[in-house]
Amino acid sequence: MIKVLRIQGKYLLDRRLGGGSYGDVYEVGHDLKSGREVALKIEHQRVDPSSLENEIEIYKTLSGGTGIPQFYWHGYEGDFRVMAFELLGPNLENLLQYCNGKFSLKTVLMLADQLIPRCQYLHSKGFVHRDIKPENLLIGDGKQGNIVYVTDIGLAKEVGEPGLYQYSLIGTMRFASVNAHLGVEQSPRDDMESLGYVLVYLLQGRLPWQGLKVDSSKQKEQCILQRKQSPAEHDLYADAPEEFKRYFDHVRSLKFEERPNYSYLRRLFQSLFRRQAFEYDHVFDWTVLKYLESVSRLGGPGVG
Repeated sequence: MIKVLRIQGKYLLDRRLGGGSYGDVYEVGHDLKSGREVALKIEHQRVDPSSLENEIEIYKTLSGGTGIPQFYWHGYEGDFRVMAFELLGPNLENLLQYCNGKFSLKTVLMLADQLIPRCQYLHSKGFVHRDIKPENLLIGDGKQGNIVYVTDIGLAKEVGEPGLYQYSLIGTMRFASVNAHLGVEQSPRDDMESLGYVLVYLLQGRLPWQGLKVDSSKQKEQCILQRKQSPAEHDLYADAPEEFKRYFDHVRSLKFEERPNYSYLRRLFQSLFRRQAFEYDHVFDWTVLKYLESVSRLGGPGVG
């Protein structure tokens, strides 16, 4: 990766955050003028086509939307493309593991209440994400710690025409829609199906197609597709309230050009939230754990 510490005299690299799915690397740095910490995404110029250039253009279009990382700058340093944007907190997969592999129903419903509008906003701008998964959903940092952000939109594209076909699955196999498996051009319905799998995964800690014993990646994909095509038979909804099945019933009923009824989907979960008598206090499972850990370290009462 970049061997220098400075990028165009604007940013100083501080530490490595980790690698992405397509060869890009995340760094934490700071603005040399303001001192503000930033996230830096770096991609070698030999990557063609560039997912980073695509991501930059989409971030510009989405700029100002709630739950969309703020874009600061893009340019080059040596052989690398660089994008600087808002530094966020941990992703939902990290937080899920921190919370022992499952979230409470309350936390999942509060996440759904934010993530459905995030997808709606992306779709309203004419884009489909195509890789909705916990690793691409991040919690904000500091004062924005109650906001869920949609990130890693390098695979996103403008909504195409019905009847077009992909040559291979685009996205992440575990959360991809049935149409994505079949090679059908993706549209907003597919993002919403992927989001549904994410919500069930966060609630139950796993999906029915995890841990399959198969001989090849092709067989694995075929088995996953079969289970997604008959979700009730494979217990996708086994430990989830009825609203989750109704969510999938709506999303799966849509034709390519039909937009999901985002208000209906959001109301499904809001009604469930109220019936459970939950308080919408933005206190997520990880918030409680962090508080208990801090009290325990300080030797507070009632802990340990």
